[in-house]
Amino acid sequence: MWLKKNGLYVLLAVSVILAILGVTTENFVFKSGTAGMGAVIILIMGIADKSSIKEAWWIIGAFLFSIIGDWFLSHMNGDSTMFVKGIALFFLAHLGYLLYALRNGRIRGMFTAIVLTIYLAFFFLVLYPTFTDVTLMIASLVYLLISCFSLGAAMGIKGDLAAKRSFIFGIVLIIFSDTIIAFKEFVGYHSFDFLITPTYYLAHIFITFSLVKRFKSNVPTSN
Repeated sequence: MWLKKNGLYVLLAVSVILAILGVTTENFVFKSGTAGMGAVIILIMGIADKSSIKEAWWIIGAFLFSIIGDWFLSHMNGDSTMFVKGIALFFLAHLGYLLYALRNGRIRGMFTAIVLTIYLAFFFLVLYPTFTDVTLMIASLVYLLISCFSLGAAMGIKGDLAAKRSFIFGIVLIIFSDTIIAFKEFVGYHSFDFLITPTYYLAHIFITFSLVKRFKSNVPTSN
């Protein structure tokens, strides 16, 4: 089957091109390209074999919420309300990643506890003193919590090893990008701002690749 052997990788290559365009331009169509193409790829796989990616609707939802959340952050112009709305939508995106991971495995309790400890220390020691808006502070804390839980669940995914590693790396890249945003928006540290969008787009590509690998491992080769 051409779709299984080559077609999905061609579409992933298109995602890479859109990521490059998203980094080098301010066009929102390109900036939302990796998440949008990821959703398209997953839909194509669903049409080809519905049973092989039953839980992938959570990822499609996550990508769509990411696109909308990115729009709010791209148009906030210093408006904390827009920032909170963006965080809320990215929370829903992480909820999608979390539920997908839990449908394919279980959360790693000890690992999650360690990550939570590190990021809660980061929040209260570094970020908390900078907040003047209570709503923004609460939204940021809740988002931090769901991010840690989604990574803990990703670590417990079962099945194809390449698919698992790719999904984990995708979630790590999202958290890494978010951490840089936190330094930028709350601490005023801008040395790593250039990494925010590349890591964010790469996260979508790796998560999509994870689902492609799972699809390829579940669908038998046609003769």
